[in-house]
Amino acid sequence: MMRRALIAAVIVVTCGWSSARAADAAFTQFIASLWPEAQQAGVSRATFERETRGLEPDYKLPDLLLPGRPALGAPSQAEFVQVPADYVKEASIARLAGEGQRLLQKYRTALTEIEKSSGVPATVMLAIWGRETDYGRYTLPYDLVRVLATQAYVGRRKDQYRNEFILSLKILGEGVVTRKDMRSSWAGATGLTQFLPSEYYKHGVDFDGNGRIDIWHSVPDALASAAQQLVNKGWQSGLRWAYEVQAPAKVDCTTGVPEVTKPIGQWLREGFVPVRGARLSAAEQAQQASLLQPEGIYGPSFLTTKNYFVIKEYNFSDLYVLFVGHLSDRMTSPLPFATPWSASKQLRTKDVETMQRELTRIGLYKDKIDGKAGMQTRAALGAYQKSAGLKVDCWPSEEVLRSIQAGR
Repeated sequence: MMRRALIAAVIVVTCGWSSARAADAAFTQFIASLWPEAQQAGVSRATFERETRGLEPDYKLPDLLLPGRPALGAPSQAEFVQVPADYVKEASIARLAGEGQRLLQKYRTALTEIEKSSGVPATVMLAIWGRETDYGRYTLPYDLVRVLATQAYVGRRKDQYRNEFILSLKILGEGVVTRKDMRSSWAGATGLTQFLPSEYYKHGVDFDGNGRIDIWHSVPDALASAAQQLVNKGWQSGLRWAYEVQAPAKVDCTTGVPEVTKPIGQWLREGFVPVRGARLSAAEQAQQASLLQPEGIYGPSFLTTKNYFVIKEYNFSDLYVLFVGHLSDRMTSPLPFATPWSASKQLRTKDVETMQRELTRIGLYKDKIDGKAGMQTRAALGAYQKSAGLKVDCWPSEEVLRSIQAGR
């Protein structure tokens, strides 16, 4: 009996090794098949062979589609699994704001020139740098080439990452950065201000004038590139990112979507009040804005301008934009948000996905099934609460999930 078990174990291990070798062989073949595209993009044969020699996939990355493994989104992405109070943490904001004030002085000449040419405030550039890599102190954990190759092979967005992988080789071939220094996030963003390779080529700026766009070592290049990306995505000079307001008691939280915009003056006439007695000019009141309530009817409320959504194109999370915008403000003002965050709990990603599927089934939700409780999900949830006679708070709780599931 023991002998048969031992033989079976050996067979399993051997088959496992064979399967792994076959998978790696298929990966190697896939990478080799990209040479014609790389050549067309301007990658030399020497660079291609040097950077792909011995390259192996990293199947531990999130957002991969692997046989026998549940299809997961990005469970490790804090923006989408933490409640606002944990993500926009006061201690972190205060620390980064203090450091940002020091860096405002250190890089004042460069920042002033970049702000003058781009219209992007120096504090916004610094806030992006602070959030992305803790002003360069955070060492990104992954090898960029390996991440992009893996995502191109078995990721959810293969075609996008195929191009990013090839462009990463092009960057290496140009000698701007070494492979050792080209570290990245699990999603393939690299440099002090976290660019994908395609963004590097679209928005990169050689601000220090040394003939190289170096977002890994040159702070002026990285900050100017971040500003240029915002400009290219539609940044409007002189426009705030958002205004914190006190919402009226009977606010309809389902209106908190980008499609519902009104002049700020109209929101004020409907009962929204700028916090701390702030008085908005006629020009400010004429600006179009959307309502944002990150915790539904709980916690702070904001009227968000066009520039809010420009920052959101840098990173699609509302909490990311709140962090960057608030950190930017805190470099010139010591005041935290006027309304504190509530002690809300965040549903697990798979539970939010279940909620989104059910809301889609009954025709209330038309966006992606991604497990992220963003603006559209919260608004659809509020619409369901209205139809079901529940308290309308636009917040994904276990109670409302059970109600949705019970109504199947």
